[in-house]
Amino acid sequence: MTLKYTEDHEWIAVDGDVATVGITAHAQDALGDVVFVDLPELGKTYAQKDTAGVVESVKAAADVYMPISGEITAVNEDLRADPSLANTDPLGAGWFFKVKLSAPAQLDALMDEAAYNSFTQA
Repeated sequence: MTLKYTEDHEWIAVDGDVATVGITAHAQDALGDVVFVDLPELGKTYAQKDTAGVVESVKAAADVYMPISGEITAVNEDLRADPSLANTDPLGAGWFFKVKLSAPAQLDALMDEAAYNSFTQA
């Protein structure tokens, strides 16, 4: 499994031609307590950097962007029912959606963990 990060603070875990997407620990720290998530529609196709959802917290609302082009194959209904999962387990149970990759080469432009950590500390 390959884990990559975007400048918009999404993570993407790639396993074959399907990837799981969520917001990073850094993003949930900045947002504070997440109180609502708007998840994308199953079967809908998005281009890289399209807005695929929204996360709302006690502090702010933020768009969730597609880190890579593809079709939504699953959404996390547990997260919809309990948005705090984005805070308590952002890289696990707090995932947002799964996407079938249509342009895997786009992954090359995303950051690995070391680059993302440097980016967030800049």
